[in-house]
Amino acid sequence: MTDVILRRAHVVDPGGPHHEEEADILLRNGNVERVGKGLRAAGAAELRMDGLHVSTGWVDLRAHFRDPGEEWKAGIANGLDAAAAGGFTAVCALPTTQPVTDGQAGVAHMLRRAQGHAVRLLPLGAITQAAEGKRLAELHDMRQAGAVGFTDDVRAIRDARLMSIALQYSAGLPGGAPPIMVLPMDPDLTAGGVMHEGPMSARLGLRGIPAEAEALQLARDIALLAYAGGHLHAAVISTAQAVDLVRQAKARKLRITASVAAHHLLLDDSCLRGFESCYKVLPPLRDASHIEALRQGVKDGTIDAIVSDHRPEDREHKVVELGQAAFGIIGLETAFATACTALKGTVPLRRIVERFTSGPRAVLGLPAAHIEAGAPAEITLFDPDAAWTCTEADLPSRSHNTPFIGQRFTGRPIGIVARGQLRLAPAFEAALA
Repeated sequence: MTDVILRRAHVVDPGGPHHEEEADILLRNGNVERVGKGLRAAGAAELRMDGLHVSTGWVDLRAHFRDPGEEWKAGIANGLDAAAAGGFTAVCALPTTQPVTDGQAGVAHMLRRAQGHAVRLLPLGAITQAAEGKRLAELHDMRQAGAVGFTDDVRAIRDARLMSIALQYSAGLPGGAPPIMVLPMDPDLTAGGVMHEGPMSARLGLRGIPAEAEALQLARDIALLAYAGGHLHAAVISTAQAVDLVRQAKARKLRITASVAAHHLLLDDSCLRGFESCYKVLPPLRDASHIEALRQGVKDGTIDAIVSDHRPEDREHKVVELGQAAFGIIGLETAFATACTALKGTVPLRRIVERFTSGPRAVLGLPAAHIEAGAPAEITLFDPDAAWTCTEADLPSRSHNTPFIGQRFTGRPIGIVARGQLRLAPAFEAALA
């Protein structure tokens, strides 16, 4: 990357020395060289845009790149391109690939495939071998190889003893206790369900997934956390009960963190009234009361991170009858816009940005980062007030299983600076002077 000056950028960096300042930022050799007014540097390119805001780089805790095994749906390079377009400078990749990433070789494969990209790939390893919930995976070896946390993704660990061992064992791993990430969903109550259980599922004649499925599983895991220690991360919670359980556990000083998928802050279960499979996600879209609880959880800090829950699917698995369709949507390119649209006017911008920056970094135990002279240039560029409509051209993802094509948003990622590279979202690629 040549030297770049970001002109008149509004800095959103809570705790940093330039928070809420409008400043020029000179980037050189992969670092922030100076922050100030009227900066000059011979030969430097300039990025000057109305509404330009900057923050430390956004971190996504939950994305599926389908590599190895289903690379035609995404692949690591394509997934990282989508992340850059969405404003993320680092992304946690889920381990439920084919084969499952449950050992040192799988972690090494992920890191090798991501070499040279502007976006850092942060590997997640499986908690159990093949994510089958029967035997503990090689947590120590994966941690040594670079895994930042462990999860069996959407697969529940039924065995309470095994779950407690995972929490206890992970607490002694190098670098401090990495998060044991669970998607709390009782498998028996969830089985066969396609949407939130409530008046809408009854009206449509579809089998529902009750909120209690999330609450029961999470309550068990919190009890095991209190018993065994370690760090429990409740991934993509979707119910008011789960928010309350996390809030109470934090009040008890248990080491628990939580995340919410951006789409759960905006969309409700009424979206499924047309039986459109693009709205089929796990956990399912809930009703207004749960959405309000999730928004409050973001606002008061109960929920630490907003994530994309990026899950690419091809047409053969998605454009079919609702009951047969795979769960999931892509979300990396639209996560910030979705969250900003859902929360704008009720949650301060500072708080929204924290859920993409310092919140996920704290979940992973990464050091704090700020925009200041001498710091590595790992920066996200965005416009929180931009009104725009999402089109296919805005989505580098190979798979386009999303309900957001044609969606009107407020708030837009512009690009990233990371690893000595400047990557702009497709709509802004011609903006650099």
